[in-house]
Amino acid sequence: MAKKRFFQYVGKTPIIPISLKILLIFIPLILMSSFMTNLISVQLSQRQVTELTNRLTVTQLKELYKTAGNQYQIYSYKKNKEDCVAALESAAMEEFSNPKSVAMGFDRTGKTLFWASANGLSMLEFPDKNALGLLNERYDSGTLDGQISFDLRGEEFYGVYKFSEDWNVFLVRAEARSDTARYKVAIMLIISAVILLLTIIFVALGIFMFKKVFSSISKITQSLYDMQQRSQLATINIDDAPNDDVTYMAASFNSLSVSVNNLLTTFQKFVSKDVVSKAYTDHTIKLEGMQRELTILFSDIKSFTYRTETLGNEIIDLLNVHYNNVIHDVHQENGVVGSIIGDAILAIFGSYKNPEMKSLEAIDAGWRITYVTAELREKMKAQRKKIEETRKLTAAEDRVYKAVLLDIGVGIDGGTVFYGNIGSDEHMTNTVIGDNVNSASRLEGVTRIYHLPIVVSEYIMDDVKDKSDRYKFFEIDTIQVKGKTKGKKIYFPLDTENEAQRELIKDFELYEEALQAYYSGDWKNARKLFKKVKMEVAGVFMERMGARGNAPEKWKGIWTMTTK
Repeated sequence: MAKKRFFQYVGKTPIIPISLKILLIFIPLILMSSFMTNLISVQLSQRQVTELTNRLTVTQLKELYKTAGNQYQIYSYKKNKEDCVAALESAAMEEFSNPKSVAMGFDRTGKTLFWASANGLSMLEFPDKNALGLLNERYDSGTLDGQISFDLRGEEFYGVYKFSEDWNVFLVRAEARSDTARYKVAIMLIISAVILLLTIIFVALGIFMFKKVFSSISKITQSLYDMQQRSQLATINIDDAPNDDVTYMAASFNSLSVSVNNLLTTFQKFVSKDVVSKAYTDHTIKLEGMQRELTILFSDIKSFTYRTETLGNEIIDLLNVHYNNVIHDVHQENGVVGSIIGDAILAIFGSYKNPEMKSLEAIDAGWRITYVTAELREKMKAQRKKIEETRKLTAAEDRVYKAVLLDIGVGIDGGTVFYGNIGSDEHMTNTVIGDNVNSASRLEGVTRIYHLPIVVSEYIMDDVKDKSDRYKFFEIDTIQVKGKTKGKKIYFPLDTENEAQRELIKDFELYEEALQAYYSGDWKNARKLFKKVKMEVAGVFMERMGARGNAPEKWKGIWTMTTK
């Protein structure tokens, strides 16, 4: 389970701790409660602010109305209208308390007598025709004062008005809605900041407390994930866990885990790895299968009958030693063991991991099996040499020695096969069926004829060539196995990383030249070339051609085999 920053991840999916989920439930509720409470409080406060503002503007309007009367008396006496209007405007501005406060006087047509504003705005006519019309309607009905709302350059203003009979104008004292809203927003921001700060503090305390309380759950979750990744159950460490119901649940799981793990371990030993993986992830095994493109490796012990007759029951111990190495090598190359039939093993590549590398991994496994078997033979030879330094082996000991010198052949083919489970609901087996499976077995059989450890098909060669340059493929022959009507080319995958095999490259190149002469029917020239090849496989063709100078009539370059 990967840990990135705050969360643990399974793949790309974050695992959310229970403590965090609880906090995520309560935090929004607490925040919503706090914000709603304070919003209602602010709204109520805003109403009071609005009412106080209205009262203030009414008082200021009265002062403005009184000043207008006084200035009119001065105007009547001195006839200096501009000075009187300027004094009236100056008196109005002294009462302004907000950035957009306005006071004005305009007649019934909208023409202004004066216009005073806190931001220096001045207008010759009252801009809101609808509000002007409403004032005139009220005037006609005898209402000379009251409240007013109007639009000034796209912004809403509210205030009070009173008609001055002296100047024959509406005197208006008003405030912008945005000014009062600004105070509301400022209050809300302050309250929100306080709420958020307190929430962060309490969340931090909550996380600390929940982490302590739920620490055992985190450990249990990590243990369960590790088991899932290993496909193997284990016990959960609850030594330091608190005495609560979660710990009791973990203890119950440990008891169940021991029983299930024993069954799973036994199950793994009798079925292939991909079946175990499927059973673990899908929790069921059904009778099902499908066509898949896979690579099949078939390995068999040579001269097994002789070894069985010589060793008797002890052949089982020898087989177990051999298969312990073989199965390990197959698994190391991501193969699965399809079946073990006496001295033979069938392995499948591409069904479990790396399907695009199936043929390369099969050849790798084939050579690993071959090398480890050869290594065992060398150890046995060294052991014999050590014994013979003091005495000779008896006839019986010599037979046993020859019996335990295991030699194997490996055949590899691939293609589309049926892979799945067959049988019944009471008993089933995982198997692979197809012509390519039979072909892999037959290719293993021809290793004895051509005296080569590994033989592969053309399919394998084509599948590997563009994926690795480790193996150099040499054509061995074109054969027609029993029961088939077409010839099939077979190849030897020479391991260029093996020093002993690299020394055979020139021999194989000469061998391929001789093979082409053999295919063309020029057996006389082919015989000369094969004689220069220092490998047992050349002797097969020498014996096959005999003393003939040319191939028989209707020769197609295909050797028909009479045995499987």
